Amino acid sequence: MLDLQFIRENETIVRAAIQNKNRQGIDLERALELAEERKKAAGAVTEINRQRNEAQKNRDAEAGKRLKDELKAAEEVYQTIEKELVSILVKIPNIPSADTPIGPDESGNKVIRQWGEKREFGFTPKAHWDIGRDLGIIDSEKAAEVSGARYTYLKGDLAMLQFALIQFAMKVLTSPDDLQAAATEAGLELNTKAFIPVVPPVMMRSQVMNRMARLDPIDERYYFEKDDVVFVGSAEHTLGPLHMDETIAEERLPIRYVGYSTAFRREAGSYGKDTKGILRQHQFDKIEMESFTKPEDGIAEQDFMVALQEYCMRKLGLPYQVMLICTGDMGFPDQRQIDIETWMPGQNTYRETHSADYVGGFQARRLNTKVKRSSGESEPVHMNDATVFAVGRTLIAILENYQNEDGTVTVPEALRPWVGKNVIEKVVI
Repeated sequence: MLDLQFIRENETIVRAAIQNKNRQGIDLERALELAEERKKAAGAVTEINRQRNEAQKNRDAEAGKRLKDELKAAEEVYQTIEKELVSILVKIPNIPSADTPIGPDESGNKVIRQWGEKREFGFTPKAHWDIGRDLGIIDSEKAAEVSGARYTYLKGDLAMLQFALIQFAMKVLTSPDDLQAAATEAGLELNTKAFIPVVPPVMMRSQVMNRMARLDPIDERYYFEKDDVVFVGSAEHTLGPLHMDETIAEERLPIRYVGYSTAFRREAGSYGKDTKGILRQHQFDKIEMESFTKPEDGIAEQDFMVALQEYCMRKLGLPYQVMLICTGDMGFPDQRQIDIETWMPGQNTYRETHSADYVGGFQARRLNTKVKRSSGESEPVHMNDATVFAVGRTLIAILENYQNEDGTVTVPEALRPWVGKNVIEKVVI
């Protein structure tokens, strides 16, 4: 949520953000009117309380009773105004960073760098769904009978490869040497404090996800009305509230977490899109980073997270490109969004595999997460979240980039200690 004073002083910028993020229909003028009404209502409550104190000192019971009734009415007015004001404020998107491209949709995204050589095959490379079927390591047909469309069974060596990715990611994010290497390779000078591993809940209260500004679009969520909880769509949804309603001393920052969880999305509106294979599933697994920093360190922290994403991808030897996401394609709470797209030779295209979201103080205001300065003053912390691996999509990239003519798949060298073999072979039952 944006600071109200910022909205007052930067109305033109806020209106531009609303338009450029395709969030039309927000009554900003009404919000500013309500802010003034709330200020007057708060003043009225304060004045009545002052009068009540005077009446109490003078032992004026009759005035005390009258003022008690007036206070109740004044507080009800305040709450009514507050409710309407907040209902508008929570719809106002975050302000894009100065370097964010202005564009209506993904067509406005900008490639900022590429890495890796696309492999030249001596045969026609297969898509991952054909590789998975032929090796018996992806079974979407039986999963459809058991669970419905957009679910799958991962079997044999592919299941081992998934757990290897998790182990590899956790090793990198907790290793001082790897963290420093990633920062150095990216030319960054910052505190490379390690990430704390977390296995977070996969269900959360809807009001908390709303405070994270991730509840909408609600038709993408699995919502259980009886319990008023939703399944997370990413581990960061429950990592972000770890310091909800807390004030953190600045010397403790940055605080960094790396979380692994299963995630769920309805994939509403994607009927007929990416129905083959495991790219777009209702249930999937992700390893995510979440961090809390001082405001002045927020942008550098995002750059560090992207550096870690690239470091991991280079260790896996997967060609990729880094994208600066435009206003019309970026997330509602995002101030700056950077994605990584990985080359998929079996599909002859790049596909999104990573995202890094710098949200500034936007989520922290809603979560009431603050940093206490050495001066004694407090302000919202700045937050970042980023993908280490969207596991299913990374498995796709490995299958397609490391496939062999005989139908087997070579295991990337970085993952062999955990897979326990060099080649993924056919499942034999």
